[in-house]
Amino acid sequence: MTPPDHTGTVPEGGQETVAAEDDPAHSVTLSVAAVARRLGVAPATLRTWDRRYGLGPSDHTTGRHRKYAPLDVARLELMQRALLRGASSAEAAKYALASPVRAPLAVVPASLTGGELDGGSAPPGGRGLKLQAANRRARGVGRAALAMDSAAVQTLLADAIAADGVITTWDEVVRPVMAAIAARWEHSGAGVEVSHLVEECVLAAVVRATPVVTSPRNHRPVLLACMPDERHNLPLYPLAAVLAQRGVGVRQLGAALPMDALASAVRRTAPAAVVLWAQLPRYADPGVVTALPRTRQQVRVFAGGPGWERGVVPQPAERINDLATAADAVERAVC
Repeated sequence: MTPPDHTGTVPEGGQETVAAEDDPAHSVTLSVAAVARRLGVAPATLRTWDRRYGLGPSDHTTGRHRKYAPLDVARLELMQRALLRGASSAEAAKYALASPVRAPLAVVPASLTGGELDGGSAPPGGRGLKLQAANRRARGVGRAALAMDSAAVQTLLADAIAADGVITTWDEVVRPVMAAIAARWEHSGAGVEVSHLVEECVLAAVVRATPVVTSPRNHRPVLLACMPDERHNLPLYPLAAVLAQRGVGVRQLGAALPMDALASAVRRTAPAAVVLWAQLPRYADPGVVTALPRTRQQVRVFAGGPGWERGVVPQPAERINDLATAADAVERAVC
């Protein structure tokens, strides 16, 4: 049996309804507990927003019961979107109160940047991400990811790329958020869906930032591929984006490329360089490097990814680590 909330009523399906009033905006009302579940925040946070900023229910029933009308909830959702974009609580509340509320909600402007969520708020599905040392953009992406707000994640990533570039966004935003999500999963077993959502958003944002190189500086292409059975190919996309921005032509061959397919690609394209990515140590097979077919012109081979950190990289292949040094090394080798 569903336990009653603090108003003394039992919500059905997470919502309460009352009879329609004269004002259609009050035709359906929700309790504090129902709105808190809808937004993924603590009921105490809603009371704080009401007390500090006047973002409370417009309908007060008998006694201490507080009912949120649809327009009340819409303003709270608008405030939450502003918070996810990095606005302070005061800025977000000011924006929510000043904006016309209608469906769909207006897009929160990028100028709302700054502060933190109220301390009483909590994301759905457990505790938040541990991002104390991360920058403001990373915290915003982390909050949006836990709220499963892919639009906000993509917008924040696009803003970060436009302001700081792909390398800084990858190192200071994406990697800390992904590491925090992985740590959360190791601690609680939750968050796989959050990880997948962030990966898809990162992929979309980075692809949009990757220009099409019609006249590359390198006469022979650069092949980017994962090792056989390695499916973690996301890091190859920011590398491709940075190289493309520098006028270097690349060919993306994707995840888990079979050895025979890799060999065929090398023979057909006669690349200037090949980057072989291994995220996990079990896929960092030196035999794949030594088995690459010989071509008439020299092919520079780079072994990238944390999977190679403790493995053997056979000469003349070179190990590359972070995105910045990888992009520099490949560019020097082929240009």
